[in-house]
Amino acid sequence: MQGLCFLILRMDTSTLTARIKAKAHQMGFGLVGVTEAQPSAQMEGYLAWLAAGRHGSMAYLAEPRAVERRRDPRSILPECKSILVLGLPYDNPGPPQPQENAGRVAAYAWGQDYHEVLKPQLQALVAFIEEQAGQTVPNRWYTDSGPLLERELAQRAGLGWVGKNSLLINPQAGSYFLLAEILLGIELLADAPLDSDHCGSCTRCLDACPTDCILPDRTLDAAGCISYLTIELKGPIPLELRPALGNLVFGCDICQQVCPWNQRFAPQEGASLLGSDPQQAWVDFDAGLSLDRRGFNQTYKGRPIKRSKRRGYLRNLAVAAGNSRDLQRVPALANLLQRDEEPLARGHAAWALGRIGGQQALAALQAAQQSESDEYVRQEIAAALAAGES
Repeated sequence: MQGLCFLILRMDTSTLTARIKAKAHQMGFGLVGVTEAQPSAQMEGYLAWLAAGRHGSMAYLAEPRAVERRRDPRSILPECKSILVLGLPYDNPGPPQPQENAGRVAAYAWGQDYHEVLKPQLQALVAFIEEQAGQTVPNRWYTDSGPLLERELAQRAGLGWVGKNSLLINPQAGSYFLLAEILLGIELLADAPLDSDHCGSCTRCLDACPTDCILPDRTLDAAGCISYLTIELKGPIPLELRPALGNLVFGCDICQQVCPWNQRFAPQEGASLLGSDPQQAWVDFDAGLSLDRRGFNQTYKGRPIKRSKRRGYLRNLAVAAGNSRDLQRVPALANLLQRDEEPLARGHAAWALGRIGGQQALAALQAAQQSESDEYVRQEIAAALAAGES
């Protein structure tokens, strides 16, 4: 009799899990898996990564409370019994693009901000789960916003393996996915983890990284990652790394673009949920550099680029414009240097003018040197003048 009851319970759990997965797929999630609420097996590596300062200026990652919550999902939701892990596909940008006179935007940012898009989707999925379970279910959900080691959870849920570029790679769909997790206070049928490693001897991602930030242990030195430099970093981009940014102004796809698993298996078009528009892959330098505060807010309302804030966006555009070495960019950069309210933008405009060089750029720097009062910007101008005159 006890065995029969267990079988019925097992069947109910299996049916519930299958219905939840089917609903998630119907909602646009390309990857769906379940793992148990167990403590992390990667905390030792994570703590070593923090101790080495690989998290850059992202101090929140090292906060004791956040570290402890990453150690065990039940410290977030004590009732947690299962974790539903979801992957939302986005557009495959194709082979790496050569430098052009426009700034390049990472593919996940060609549409709406996924944080805002996924919020109602996850809430709706929780409502469906409670409806199917016939009860209120304790839950917490996150999408790149909570204290979880989400790639470990995704690997445990069978969604893929962690590649040499530190990203989750699915053998049928590549790595162009955004991850989300729902912690649930009910038992679901867990999937088998994907324990095999399919990177083999390939080192294309390590070889292609412009800043050499990909480490041999499948982690990143975030302080050197272009995605970090153009999005998370709030201050000046280190001088020695600026040339490596090339034409990238928001995020970076290079380590994914060169990955054979993406070249062979990742679909060209991702989820329609994000409203992805490939025309958003490029930002005209002159138009972007001339955006005032109102124009920036209107142009990027509800889009990921808003995360960099206007000063960071102009900083990134100035660096990319300088890397173009195009004399036609000098007027827009000179105007930014002379008139913009943000010292961060003015300082990087000065660097860009020094990198482009030429009489017009030199004249703009000399004029700004006479009127600039911010010490940081003055240092950037002096360095740029020295570079332009050498």
